[in-house]
Amino acid sequence: MYATLKYKTFIMTLLKWIFWGGVIGVIIGTTTALLLMTNEFVGDTRKENAWLIYFLPFAGLIIGYMYMNFGKESGNDAAKGNNLVIEGVHGIARVLKRMGPIVYIGTFITVLFGGSTGREGAAIQMGGSVAEAVNQYFKVNLIDTKILLMSGISAGFGAAFGTPITGAVFGMEMVALGKMKYESFVPCLTASFVGHYITEFGWNVKHETFIIQNVPELSVASFAKVIFLAIVFSLLSVLYCQMRHGIQRVSERIFHKNHMKRAFVGGVIIVILSLIVGSQDFNGRGLDMLEQSFSEEVPPYAFIAKLVFTAVTMGMGFVGGEAIPLFFMGATLGNTLYQFMDLPLSFIAALGMIATFSGGANVPIAAFLLSLEMFGGKGIEYFFVACLISYIVSGHHGLWPSQSIYEPKSRLFMIPNGETIESVEQKSKGKL
Repeated sequence: MYATLKYKTFIMTLLKWIFWGGVIGVIIGTTTALLLMTNEFVGDTRKENAWLIYFLPFAGLIIGYMYMNFGKESGNDAAKGNNLVIEGVHGIARVLKRMGPIVYIGTFITVLFGGSTGREGAAIQMGGSVAEAVNQYFKVNLIDTKILLMSGISAGFGAAFGTPITGAVFGMEMVALGKMKYESFVPCLTASFVGHYITEFGWNVKHETFIIQNVPELSVASFAKVIFLAIVFSLLSVLYCQMRHGIQRVSERIFHKNHMKRAFVGGVIIVILSLIVGSQDFNGRGLDMLEQSFSEEVPPYAFIAKLVFTAVTMGMGFVGGEAIPLFFMGATLGNTLYQFMDLPLSFIAALGMIATFSGGANVPIAAFLLSLEMFGGKGIEYFFVACLISYIVSGHHGLWPSQSIYEPKSRLFMIPNGETIESVEQKSKGKL
């Protein structure tokens, strides 16, 4: 009798997770398809109408107004973006259902008028919003609420990049360093795969493809070069994260956290930077140059230009995502280093793309799986090493200050368990 009850409970729980994961996947797959198609349309519109960049400061006013007037509820602030979703998983904040629609509108406005941003942030935050709606509708308990939020993250990432395996792991790995929440595996896997197939086959949305033409033969010399490059790409991710967070802290202090003023001034700065550079290659998503970096030379300063444009855009209050900008920075830096390293161009660009993301997002396993799904398993040994090296060398820095540190990356860092990226960075600056 006891054994029968145990198996019955197991089957019912499994079916429950599959059902909830499927529901979230269907909704997020549809909303992500809308995100991708609309982003493509507004991105093309901006490229055909270069004059739209001059309205970016006023677009910032609109985004700031939305977040100041509609983005706050009971002490929870949608302007925290992915950090609010992470805090929701840890049970220290509540994800707002309205956060998804707000970030979608904000992302479309940012891309249309020339802010430098990506898309996965919007997909992840919509995933969190949908998961929160499911939680409230089904009156889910606290533990299950956290698991469904992770499945929302998985669905958003898997659908946004067409990488369902990566999405499943990303949702479990993103929220904490040093710990994978395997209890959420079934709903995360279900949500990511359903979201991906709804986006790609249900709505016929095609994702970008990046092809590695050649991979160096396995040798000690090649591994030594890959390790060196992984360290460089990791430091690039740290530089971006520090600059982006620094701009946010300073601008919030100067403007007393007035989102409208911050975004307006940020828009003005981006316009000035665009005029100085003399092109809009570093505005918007930058997918054209990202793809170009795999096959031909790009400007040697491209990676640092994108870093500055994105740090100002996101640090001053515009919204979107930071994965694609990190891809861009890493791939274009790899393109620049190609002249000094005896490695194939497409390989070194791909290595930079993945390693920079691994160091910035603190998700080495998901980053490695991303390389498998994006590049068809080419160079698997090199990417595995590069992801781990970049993750370790980046230290306790990252895109999302709310990421908790279940265990430090190494005992050499002398960091107690339970800290967050934000608290570690503050202590390192002597603020605590």
